[in-house]
Amino acid sequence: MRASATFVTLAGIGVALMTRKARNSGELSSIKENRMKLWKRSAFLFILGLLLYVADWTGDILHYYGVYMLIASFLIVASTKHVIILSSFFLITSQIFQVTINYLKGWHPEQPFMEYLDFWTIEGFLRNILYNGYHPVFPWVCFLLLGMILGRLDLSKKAVRNKMLFISIILLITIEVLSKILMRLSLSVLDVNSAEFLFQTGPIPPNILYIFSNSASAVIVIVASIYIVEKFAGQWLIKSLIQTGQLTLTHYVSHVFIGVGILSLFNRLENQTLAFSLVFTLLFFVASILFSVLWRNKFKRGPIVWVMRKMTN
Repeated sequence: MRASATFVTLAGIGVALMTRKARNSGELSSIKENRMKLWKRSAFLFILGLLLYVADWTGDILHYYGVYMLIASFLIVASTKHVIILSSFFLITSQIFQVTINYLKGWHPEQPFMEYLDFWTIEGFLRNILYNGYHPVFPWVCFLLLGMILGRLDLSKKAVRNKMLFISIILLITIEVLSKILMRLSLSVLDVNSAEFLFQTGPIPPNILYIFSNSASAVIVIVASIYIVEKFAGQWLIKSLIQTGQLTLTHYVSHVFIGVGILSLFNRLENQTLAFSLVFTLLFFVASILFSVLWRNKFKRGPIVWVMRKMTN
């Protein structure tokens, strides 16, 4: 889930960069145009995600992305202060929900966090997407809002990146240590499950400590990636990884239909050894890199992004 948090943060940076001109100029026509683009892309990702869900990829994140981007569309010209306040609202509200509402509601009692029983009902759908799904808006949208804030910074300046990296490392260490201390201290009044529910930094539930810890690790990964690219930009491997990253949406969809499809075809989805899973993952990753390099040599954008832009621009 740390990887997912990083990608959502990157999406927020992308939104900030995409809307920078409109934000800086303050032109109403430009703001409206950018907002409309975000609405269209939000709808595209939302529908694509639901199609993946129908195809039995119940862990889909794209339909959540659609909602995140819808929220972001109303914050194009919002001040950083207001974005922080809104993010705090989502985070605090989600924590209140987690301790006042049954977090397991909707999940199969014998297969918690594997099967959501009433996803296709209005109540179940809203509960899943807002509160207790895999990437609920409360509080996962905080990662996108963080990205929007980061995207307003001048990341080309080393001083800015160094400060981001230093703060994030300190925050990550502090939160992880604090999590362990709080869980240990709370065992005198709580059982293990309750202590972990409130103070762990894992994704279920995504509590306040989880959001801070994963926000810090996301910033560390992003800043470290910038430094690596600056130093080794000419290396074939780095170029290939950049091209692979530019086709992220395509690879996300392909890993469901091609990767999981192949495993399903040969009845290898369940009860496989760690060695088999590792080898298959590596082979699929290498194939994805090769496809990306070949595709980007001929085309500017990945096939799914190309379709999205054609439909939303």
